[in-house]
Amino acid sequence: MTTTLNHRYRSGEIHEFRAQGADFIYLVTAGAIFAADEMTRKVLDLLGQHGELDHDDLVRALVADGISATDAEELVRELRLARAIESTQVRHALMPAAPPADYPLQALVLNVTNQCNLACTYCYEFGADKIATPAGKPKYMSLETAKSSVDFLLRSADRREAVHITFFGGETLMNFRLLRDVVLYADEAAAAAGKRITYSLTTNATLLTDEIIAFLSDHAIGVTVSMDGPPELQDARRVYKNGKGSYAVMEPRLRKLIAGHKTRAVTARVTLSAGVTDVKRIYQHLKHDIGFHEVGFAPVTTAEERDYSLNGDAMAGVLADFEALADEWLDYALQGKVHGFTNVSETISELIAGTNKSHPCGAGLGLLGVSPSGDLSPCHRFTDADTHTLGHIDTGLDQTKREDFLTRGHVASKYECGTCWARPMCAGGCHHEAFVRYGDTGHANLHYCDWIRQWTDRCLQIYGALAQRNPEFLTRFAERKGLS
Repeated sequence: MTTTLNHRYRSGEIHEFRAQGADFIYLVTAGAIFAADEMTRKVLDLLGQHGELDHDDLVRALVADGISATDAEELVRELRLARAIESTQVRHALMPAAPPADYPLQALVLNVTNQCNLACTYCYEFGADKIATPAGKPKYMSLETAKSSVDFLLRSADRREAVHITFFGGETLMNFRLLRDVVLYADEAAAAAGKRITYSLTTNATLLTDEIIAFLSDHAIGVTVSMDGPPELQDARRVYKNGKGSYAVMEPRLRKLIAGHKTRAVTARVTLSAGVTDVKRIYQHLKHDIGFHEVGFAPVTTAEERDYSLNGDAMAGVLADFEALADEWLDYALQGKVHGFTNVSETISELIAGTNKSHPCGAGLGLLGVSPSGDLSPCHRFTDADTHTLGHIDTGLDQTKREDFLTRGHVASKYECGTCWARPMCAGGCHHEAFVRYGDTGHANLHYCDWIRQWTDRCLQIYGALAQRNPEFLTRFAERKGLS
């Protein structure tokens, strides 16, 4: 005798939103988006009214509303398979809390020096919230360590066809000679291994020269410049050790870089801190006055009660400016043009890809940081922090430590995230931010939860508007992102 399972349904984990007068559903468990037609809307409304309904009762209610029995059965089946509705009789397996031990490496961040020519007052590496313990360690990475890092990356990439190296500091360009030699070595090593390799770096731009700019362009090295805006905002915290601001030194060099770098976009990364929150003005200056291709913003990483930390009122103002720039981004996109506000671009890119994160980022997964001494860490923000070392470039990755880091950082390990609809895009937030704020890399960044949900909802609305009015832009945008 065969027993047929009589499903009893409730609404799945979804986030509903409207765009251009149309209803959309964001499927939390899948990280997917689809338009909610009239019949789907009726199913959700019925479950919203009753909480739960048996399969037969749900179908009968739809038929009573004018839907044929065949169409009602098919609709319920499709919504169940998509998990827009869920059966109380079916349990879904949870994602594993850590990836396989042989998860292939995709990128390394080489901290080529732990020295910097600036003394930014909010610096997580050298300031009040630093976790690095660099005493007695090399200040500059040696060529031997750098070459070993390249070999380790290519060996650990397994079957990946493409790998990436980011150069970081301190101030990266204080060790430009090494950077140049590493690129030349890595190009040959990658070719011999049958892999493609790309590069990027982060710099404060104060040490740029014509020679450096030419090299960066010739080797298609992506450049991110840490810069906080026009002179008075840049010079508020991004200063030399004598307290003098850095704007006047970097501004002419930046203009040369943007004019002379012909092969990759040059982007700005702004750190928002107390008193440096005029997002619209900063964007206008960096994008249109200086000429950056893209401008992205992030709140300062800080423990509570620092004089440069952002309070609730400041964050509300930041979000209001983000909303205004998001409106601009959408206006550009509806006209088929690309806007330079990275915070929207990156989120839209993830929505198109159906991102559903187990972890906030690639730290400890496909990405590792390498200190000047060769120590491995989850990412560049943990460089030279003894308590976060995951091995050494010469002896390899300590899989036990890596698994512990990733298990604690998994979104399923953060009970606060379990009922949050935005978790596929966030997964609890930056590991380093969590450690600085809460002393635990696996803690959810609760101080940003409302902000993240509101911002994700706004980007979903932008996605929905484009899906309605200019879907071709989303296709072209995804293709362009795939090549960048």
